[in-house]
Amino acid sequence: MAWNTIDRNEPVVDADASPVLSEAVCEKIKTFFPKYPTKRAVLLPALHIIQHEQGHVSWQAMIEVAELLEIKPSDVFDTISFYTHFWTKPQGEKVVTVCRSISCELLGGREVLAACKEHLGIGEHQTTPDGKYSLAVEECLAGCDHAPCLIINERMHKRVKPEQVPALLADAGNADHGLPRSDLFDPPVATNGSDEDVIDATSDVAEMKDSN
Repeated sequence: MAWNTIDRNEPVVDADASPVLSEAVCEKIKTFFPKYPTKRAVLLPALHIIQHEQGHVSWQAMIEVAELLEIKPSDVFDTISFYTHFWTKPQGEKVVTVCRSISCELLGGREVLAACKEHLGIGEHQTTPDGKYSLAVEECLAGCDHAPCLIINERMHKRVKPEQVPALLADAGNADHGLPRSDLFDPPVATNGSDEDVIDATSDVAEMKDSN
């Protein structure tokens, strides 16, 4: 008996669908063109911009950003599938990222991850049915002296114990860090309203080469 199989990784894109990348997003991506030697090199900033604006990078967005950067859609997918930070489906309102570095593993990180899975009822890179939480893991969160640790959105929680997980996830303020959000992916801004006095949002590749 033959079984029908479904490739759930196969992108489903409507050729007649309206663009998902707004003009504002495309223009923001284009501000990075002068800072890199090729348009292809802008791919990572572009993906960060798209995910920040839309919460994920859909198949349609991959096709559109590939066209904008004059590369193949497969190049975009190769990059997205390499980095765990990027999501191809909508994230939850909060993303819990558990560290699995050797320090965290030795001090109970695996048990913390298991507690998160049990409490949320989801696996890695999945989202709860109510859209409140997504769960992910990273090889290292650079908090080895505070192991085991995890991040909820951009706030790090240190020395987390498995029995603390339910209360931590029930805390409405668990993602609040009190810091202003980075403007790294915003266009350059003028401090006095002129085009001459500009603060760059990112370092310039040409300047870095000249300094060597």
